[in-house]
Amino acid sequence: MDLRSQTMFSQLMDILPRYEFTKCVERYDGNHKVQSFSCWSQFLCMAFAQLTYRESLRDIETCLRVMQSKLYHMGIQSVARNTLANANKLRDWRIYADFAQVLIAQARTLYRGDEIGVELEHTVYALDSSTVDLCLSLFPWASFRKRKGAVKLHTLLDLRGNIPSLIIITNGKIHDVNILDELVIEAGAIYIVDRGYVDFERLYGIHQASAFFVTRAKDNCDSRRLYSHPVDKTTGVQCDQTIALNGFYARKHYPQHLRRVRYFDADNNKRLVFLTNNFELPALTIAELYRCRWQVELFFKWIKQHLRIKKFYGNSENAVKVQIWIAIATYVLVLLVKKQMGLAHSPYTILQILSVSLFEKTPILQAFSNDYSESENNDLCNQLLLFD
Repeated sequence: MDLRSQTMFSQLMDILPRYEFTKCVERYDGNHKVQSFSCWSQFLCMAFAQLTYRESLRDIETCLRVMQSKLYHMGIQSVARNTLANANKLRDWRIYADFAQVLIAQARTLYRGDEIGVELEHTVYALDSSTVDLCLSLFPWASFRKRKGAVKLHTLLDLRGNIPSLIIITNGKIHDVNILDELVIEAGAIYIVDRGYVDFERLYGIHQASAFFVTRAKDNCDSRRLYSHPVDKTTGVQCDQTIALNGFYARKHYPQHLRRVRYFDADNNKRLVFLTNNFELPALTIAELYRCRWQVELFFKWIKQHLRIKKFYGNSENAVKVQIWIAIATYVLVLLVKKQMGLAHSPYTILQILSVSLFEKTPILQAFSNDYSESENNDLCNQLLLFD
């Protein structure tokens, strides 16, 4: 089909593996007793809402009805807000979670060769969580504090491409360290976590799975030095030591030796102490790896600023999870567009251009090409100057 006859939204949706989506729907019997508004139509409406930053169900309904004449060419249909609300409330959120995982697997394959700022062959993950505050009276299932509700997005980020390889959505009461029990540890991979995940029994589980971890030591970490290794203090590394834990329970839960690296961050005037079970990498690399953990913070900041995961279209737990997972699928779709089409633009720029061009019948690649931009600028130059 000639891409010039397709809207950009339709071209975007053609990138998605429709067969895999159908398998996800059949797995959970998503279209049972559905007559017209299928799970695919629901996904298209919600993806459209994410791409164009719609504020509410009424906003989605109004926007689609205004563009009624173009919807057929977008592969989407106008929908009443009650229909969409019921679909979000009743259709299993795992349909969209599984489909997002399909897209994540594709993206990780494409970004496998990307650099992370540290020369390593290992797969490197950063694990962290982000809290989305909710009104407890509207979201009573999202318990957090006495008068406050929240959901947590526990995310395992693959630093090659900043792709969320695993997301677990819980209420705000679940402590971060418990998520370590949910991970399927990948042998040979490096897991970077902050001090909130320091639980020596769980960290020893990572060690026994032949994987590595890098974390910051707590201030009250009781240990003794066994060996000191030479370091180049001009790099900021102040010491590189082999240690053993002193506490009864700490020693019981982690009976092996650990490596302690102390690093002085001159830019922020801070002294940082890292713990790891990797004794092969240079001490400076351990410090640089922990610096890479900041990418997961940037991921949370990006999706909260540019996607709809802070205000929700429904109050039920299922509706919230449907919206979050389709937002994640949209984020990964932007990454797929960037890599498959060889775009040099940032994900933010790609999303912004797509958000104002979905109804245009322009090939996506042309929309991001220099020729397209120059032709637009030339047309503007032919206009009369108002201020000269």
